[in-house]
Amino acid sequence: MPASLEHGDTPLGLAGRAVAVLQETDPAQKAALASAMAADWKAGRIAAIGQGNPLERPGRPREPELKRPGEVRKRKINRGTTGRIALLHALAHIELNAIDLACDIIARFTAEDLPRAFYDDWLLVAEEEAKHYLLLAQRLEQLGGHYGALPAHDGLWQASEETAHDLLARLAVVPLVLEARGLDVTPAMIAKLQAAEDHESAAVLTVIYEDEIGHVAIGKRWFDHLCERRGLDPRESWQDLVRRHFRGQLKPPFNEAARDTAGLPADFYAPLESA
Repeated sequence: MPASLEHGDTPLGLAGRAVAVLQETDPAQKAALASAMAADWKAGRIAAIGQGNPLERPGRPREPELKRPGEVRKRKINRGTTGRIALLHALAHIELNAIDLACDIIARFTAEDLPRAFYDDWLLVAEEEAKHYLLLAQRLEQLGGHYGALPAHDGLWQASEETAHDLLARLAVVPLVLEARGLDVTPAMIAKLQAAEDHESAAVLTVIYEDEIGHVAIGKRWFDHLCERRGLDPRESWQDLVRRHFRGQLKPPFNEAARDTAGLPADFYAPLESA
Protein backbone atom coordinates (compact mmCIF):
# COMPACT_ATOMS: atom_id res chain seq x y z
CA MET A 1 0.00 0.00 0.00
CA PRO A 2 1.15 3.57 -0.54
CA ALA A 3 1.96 5.84 2.35
CA SER A 4 2.99 3.08 4.77
CA LEU A 5 5.22 4.08 7.69
CA GLU A 6 7.95 2.34 9.63
CA HIS A 7 6.74 3.24 13.12
CA GLY A 8 4.47 1.31 15.43
CA ASP A 9 0.86 0.99 14.36
CA THR A 10 -2.37 1.80 16.18
CA PRO A 11 -4.93 -1.05 16.29
CA LEU A 12 -6.66 0.34 13.19
CA GLY A 13 -5.12 1.56 9.95
CA LEU A 14 -5.95 5.04 8.77
CA ALA A 15 -9.08 3.99 6.88
CA GLY A 16 -10.34 2.12 9.95
CA ARG A 17 -9.73 5.16 12.13
CA ALA A 18 -11.66 7.32 9.68
CA VAL A 19 -14.58 4.88 9.81
CA ALA A 20 -14.51 5.08 13.62
CA VAL A 21 -14.93 8.85 13.35
CA LEU A 22 -17.84 8.35 10.96
CA GLN A 23 -19.51 5.90 13.37
CA GLU A 24 -19.32 8.23 16.38
CA THR A 25 -22.69 9.78 17.25
CA ASP A 26 -21.60 12.40 19.81
CA PRO A 27 -20.52 15.59 17.95
CA ALA A 28 -17.83 16.68 20.42
CA GLN A 29 -16.38 13.17 20.56
CA LYS A 30 -16.47 12.95 16.75
CA ALA A 31 -14.40 16.14 16.58
CA ALA A 32 -11.99 14.80 19.22
CA LEU A 33 -11.54 11.52 17.34
CA ALA A 34 -10.82 13.36 14.09
CA SER A 35 -8.21 15.53 15.81
CA ALA A 36 -6.59 12.50 17.47
CA MET A 37 -6.48 10.64 14.16
CA ALA A 38 -4.66 13.54 12.50
CA ALA A 39 -2.21 13.79 15.41
CA ASP A 40 -1.47 10.05 15.33
CA TRP A 41 -0.86 10.17 11.58
CA LYS A 42 1.57 13.07 11.91
CA ALA A 43 3.41 11.31 14.75
CA GLY A 44 3.77 8.04 12.82
CA ARG A 45 1.49 6.07 15.12
CA ILE A 46 -0.62 4.93 12.16
CA ALA A 47 1.46 2.57 10.05
CA ALA A 48 -0.71 1.89 7.00
CA ILE A 49 -3.73 3.15 5.10
CA GLY A 50 -5.58 -0.14 5.41
CA GLN A 51 -9.06 -0.77 4.07
CA GLY A 52 -12.21 1.00 5.22
CA ASN A 53 -15.85 -0.02 5.07
CA PRO A 54 -17.50 3.38 4.77
CA LEU A 55 -20.99 3.82 6.13
CA GLU A 56 -24.08 4.64 4.12
CA ARG A 57 -24.80 7.27 6.77
CA PRO A 58 -22.53 8.63 9.50
CA GLY A 59 -23.37 8.50 13.17
CA ARG A 60 -25.55 11.38 14.32
CA PRO A 61 -27.02 12.50 17.65
CA ARG A 62 -30.79 12.38 18.20
CA GLU A 63 -30.87 16.12 17.71
CA PRO A 64 -31.03 18.20 15.58
CA GLU A 65 -34.12 17.09 13.70
CA LEU A 66 -33.16 16.72 10.03
CA LYS A 67 -35.46 18.22 7.43
CA ARG A 68 -35.35 18.81 3.69
CA PRO A 69 -33.29 21.88 2.74
CA GLY A 70 -36.35 23.90 1.73
CA GLU A 71 -38.07 23.22 5.07
CA VAL A 72 -35.37 24.90 7.19
CA ARG A 73 -35.90 28.59 7.89
CA LYS A 74 -33.43 31.10 6.52
CA ARG A 75 -31.01 32.56 9.09
CA LYS A 76 -31.26 36.33 9.61
CA ILE A 77 -28.54 37.99 11.67
CA ASN A 78 -30.61 41.12 12.21
CA ARG A 79 -32.99 39.29 14.58
CA GLY A 80 -30.76 39.86 17.58
CA THR A 81 -29.28 36.99 19.52
CA THR A 82 -31.91 34.56 18.23
CA GLY A 83 -30.87 35.18 14.65
CA ARG A 84 -27.19 34.83 15.43
CA ILE A 85 -27.79 31.56 17.29
CA ALA A 86 -29.71 30.23 14.29
CA LEU A 87 -26.87 31.19 11.95
CA LEU A 88 -24.15 29.65 14.11
CA HIS A 89 -26.24 26.52 14.60
CA ALA A 90 -26.57 26.08 10.84
CA LEU A 91 -22.83 26.58 10.42
CA ALA A 92 -22.04 24.11 13.21
CA HIS A 93 -24.17 21.54 11.40
CA ILE A 94 -22.24 22.18 8.20
CA GLU A 95 -18.91 21.74 9.97
CA LEU A 96 -20.05 18.52 11.64
CA ASN A 97 -20.94 17.17 8.21
CA ALA A 98 -17.60 18.41 6.91
CA ILE A 99 -15.75 16.25 9.46
CA ASP A 100 -17.58 13.22 8.12
CA LEU A 101 -17.02 14.20 4.49
CA ALA A 102 -13.27 14.45 5.06
CA CYS A 103 -13.21 11.10 6.86
CA ASP A 104 -15.34 9.48 4.18
CA ILE A 105 -12.94 10.56 1.42
CA ILE A 106 -10.07 9.01 3.42
CA ALA A 107 -11.86 5.70 4.00
CA ARG A 108 -13.88 5.23 0.81
CA PHE A 109 -11.37 5.60 -2.00
CA THR A 110 -8.36 3.54 -0.84
CA ALA A 111 -8.49 1.48 -4.07
CA GLU A 112 -7.31 4.56 -5.99
CA ASP A 113 -3.68 3.89 -4.87
CA LEU A 114 -3.14 7.50 -3.81
CA PRO A 115 0.13 8.94 -2.48
CA ARG A 116 0.75 9.83 1.14
CA ALA A 117 0.32 13.53 0.35
CA PHE A 118 -3.37 12.88 -0.43
CA TYR A 119 -3.92 11.58 3.09
CA ASP A 120 -1.80 14.36 4.59
CA ASP A 121 -4.11 16.88 2.96
CA TRP A 122 -7.44 15.31 3.89
CA LEU A 123 -6.37 14.68 7.46
CA LEU A 124 -5.56 18.38 7.68
CA VAL A 125 -9.07 19.10 6.39
CA ALA A 126 -10.63 16.72 8.94
CA GLU A 127 -8.60 18.30 11.74
CA GLU A 128 -9.60 21.83 10.76
CA GLU A 129 -13.27 20.94 10.31
CA ALA A 130 -13.21 19.49 13.84
CA LYS A 131 -11.69 22.73 15.10
CA HIS A 132 -14.40 24.71 13.30
CA TYR A 133 -17.21 22.65 14.82
CA LEU A 134 -15.82 23.05 18.34
CA LEU A 135 -15.37 26.82 17.92
CA LEU A 136 -18.96 27.19 16.74
CA ALA A 137 -20.37 24.91 19.44
CA GLN A 138 -18.52 26.89 22.11
CA ARG A 139 -19.76 30.20 20.72
CA LEU A 140 -23.33 28.86 20.61
CA GLU A 141 -23.14 28.02 24.30
CA GLN A 142 -21.74 31.47 25.10
CA LEU A 143 -24.83 32.95 23.44
CA GLY A 144 -27.20 30.68 25.38
CA GLY A 145 -27.76 28.06 22.67
CA HIS A 146 -26.40 24.62 21.88
CA TYR A 147 -25.97 22.40 18.85
CA GLY A 148 -29.02 20.24 18.29
CA ALA A 149 -31.55 22.77 19.54
CA LEU A 150 -32.75 23.77 16.05
CA PRO A 151 -33.71 21.81 12.93
CA ALA A 152 -31.09 21.29 10.23
CA HIS A 153 -31.02 19.85 6.72
CA ASP A 154 -29.21 16.86 5.24
CA GLY A 155 -28.13 18.34 1.92
CA LEU A 156 -24.39 17.92 2.46
CA TRP A 157 -24.57 14.20 3.08
CA GLN A 158 -26.83 13.83 0.03
CA ALA A 159 -23.91 15.18 -2.01
CA SER A 160 -21.72 12.48 -0.48
CA GLU A 161 -24.19 9.76 -1.46
CA GLU A 162 -24.44 11.12 -4.99
CA THR A 163 -20.65 10.92 -5.47
CA ALA A 164 -19.83 7.78 -3.47
CA HIS A 165 -18.97 5.84 -6.64
CA ASP A 166 -16.17 8.09 -7.92
CA LEU A 167 -13.45 10.14 -6.22
CA LEU A 168 -13.30 12.57 -9.14
CA ALA A 169 -17.02 13.31 -8.79
CA ARG A 170 -16.63 13.71 -5.02
CA LEU A 171 -13.82 16.25 -5.48
CA ALA A 172 -15.79 18.10 -8.15
CA VAL A 173 -18.86 18.58 -5.96
CA VAL A 174 -17.81 18.72 -2.30
CA PRO A 175 -14.74 20.98 -2.16
CA LEU A 176 -15.12 22.67 -5.57
CA VAL A 177 -18.85 23.49 -5.36
CA LEU A 178 -20.02 23.29 -1.75
CA GLU A 179 -16.90 24.56 0.04
CA ALA A 180 -16.26 27.10 -2.71
CA ARG A 181 -19.75 28.44 -2.05
CA GLY A 182 -18.67 29.08 1.53
CA LEU A 183 -15.97 31.39 0.20
CA ASP A 184 -18.67 33.40 -1.58
CA VAL A 185 -21.06 33.88 1.34
CA THR A 186 -18.88 33.97 4.47
CA PRO A 187 -17.41 37.49 4.07
CA ALA A 188 -20.91 38.99 4.07
CA MET A 189 -21.82 37.04 7.21
CA ILE A 190 -18.66 38.29 8.92
CA ALA A 191 -19.52 41.87 7.98
CA LYS A 192 -23.07 41.53 9.36
CA LEU A 193 -21.81 40.06 12.61
CA GLN A 194 -19.33 42.89 12.97
CA ALA A 195 -22.09 45.40 12.27
CA ALA A 196 -24.11 43.75 15.06
CA GLU A 197 -21.03 44.15 17.30
CA ASP A 198 -20.71 40.39 17.68
CA HIS A 199 -16.98 40.42 17.16
CA GLU A 200 -16.48 37.05 18.86
CA SER A 201 -18.68 35.26 16.32
CA ALA A 202 -17.10 37.23 13.48
CA ALA A 203 -13.66 36.08 14.64
CA VAL A 204 -14.78 32.43 14.55
CA LEU A 205 -16.09 32.82 11.00
CA THR A 206 -12.85 34.51 9.96
CA VAL A 207 -10.86 31.48 11.11
CA ILE A 208 -13.21 29.20 9.19
CA TYR A 209 -13.08 31.35 6.05
CA GLU A 210 -9.29 31.42 5.93
CA ASP A 211 -9.04 27.66 6.44
CA GLU A 212 -11.68 26.94 3.81
CA ILE A 213 -9.62 28.66 1.12
CA GLY A 214 -7.03 25.98 1.79
CA HIS A 215 -9.65 23.23 1.63
CA VAL A 216 -10.81 24.36 -1.80
CA ALA A 217 -7.17 24.46 -2.89
CA ILE A 218 -6.69 20.87 -1.68
CA GLY A 219 -9.78 19.76 -3.59
CA LYS A 220 -8.54 21.45 -6.77
CA ARG A 221 -5.04 20.00 -6.44
CA TRP A 222 -6.29 16.43 -6.21
CA PHE A 223 -8.97 16.96 -8.85
CA ASP A 224 -6.24 18.08 -11.26
CA HIS A 225 -4.04 15.15 -10.17
CA LEU A 226 -6.75 12.60 -10.98
CA CYS A 227 -7.63 14.28 -14.27
CA GLU A 228 -3.99 14.08 -15.35
CA ARG A 229 -3.80 10.43 -14.32
CA ARG A 230 -7.00 9.62 -16.24
CA GLY A 231 -6.07 11.72 -19.27
CA LEU A 232 -8.96 14.18 -18.82
CA ASP A 233 -9.25 17.92 -19.32
CA PRO A 234 -9.87 19.36 -15.82
CA ARG A 235 -12.20 22.18 -16.81
CA GLU A 236 -14.39 20.12 -19.13
CA SER A 237 -14.47 17.20 -16.70
CA TRP A 238 -15.42 19.41 -13.75
CA GLN A 239 -18.28 21.03 -15.64
CA ASP A 240 -19.58 17.65 -16.81
CA LEU A 241 -19.42 16.16 -13.32
CA VAL A 242 -21.15 19.14 -11.73
CA ARG A 243 -23.96 18.99 -14.30
CA ARG A 244 -24.46 15.28 -13.56
CA HIS A 245 -24.01 15.15 -9.80
CA PHE A 246 -24.85 18.53 -8.26
CA ARG A 247 -28.55 19.04 -7.62
CA GLY A 248 -28.44 22.78 -6.98
CA GLN A 249 -27.29 25.80 -8.93
CA LEU A 250 -24.07 27.81 -8.98
CA LYS A 251 -25.31 31.17 -7.78
CA PRO A 252 -23.44 34.46 -8.17
CA PRO A 253 -21.95 36.63 -6.90
CA PHE A 254 -18.70 34.68 -6.67
CA ASN A 255 -15.76 35.61 -4.48
CA GLU A 256 -13.35 35.57 -7.39
CA ALA A 257 -10.36 36.72 -5.31
CA ALA A 258 -10.69 33.85 -2.81
CA ARG A 259 -11.46 31.33 -5.55
CA ASP A 260 -8.40 32.47 -7.49
CA THR A 261 -6.27 32.11 -4.37
CA ALA A 262 -7.54 28.54 -4.07
CA GLY A 263 -6.63 27.85 -7.70
CA LEU A 264 -10.24 27.75 -8.94
CA PRO A 265 -10.37 30.13 -11.95
CA ALA A 266 -13.53 31.74 -13.27
CA ASP A 267 -13.43 29.80 -16.56
CA PHE A 268 -14.26 26.68 -14.52
CA TYR A 269 -17.48 27.89 -12.95
CA ALA A 270 -18.69 30.88 -14.99
CA PRO A 271 -20.24 28.71 -17.77
CA LEU A 272 -22.43 27.01 -15.13
CA GLU A 273 -23.57 30.23 -13.47
CA SER A 274 -27.32 30.30 -12.86
CA ALA A 275 -29.31 33.15 -14.33
